[in-house]
Amino acid sequence: MKKVEIVVDSVYLSRALEILEKSQVSGYTVVRDVLGKGERGLMRGDELADVFKNSYLFTVCDEETALKIAEEIKPLLKKAGGICLLSDVVWVPH
Repeated sequence: MKKVEIVVDSVYLSRALEILEKSQVSGYTVVRDVLGKGERGLMRGDELADVFKNSYLFTVCDEETALKIAEEIKPLLKKAGGICLLSDVVWVPH
């Protein structure tokens, strides 16, 4: 299994979620107003609007789907900034 992690400007969160939905992932998690520093400087997350705020989302899926998501998200990240990470994970069934 692969974990796909995406940090994107909150203004573009809906577009990132559309990409996940289009890829037919079974579920995802979103954390709004994440703080951090990157190529666009410090993102404090304390603004009134979604401008200058980041959101973090992740999902777990098979490798083929993860690679598809990574390719689909590239144009958005190029335009809006952000990051996409893929990593190997072990799914622990419950």
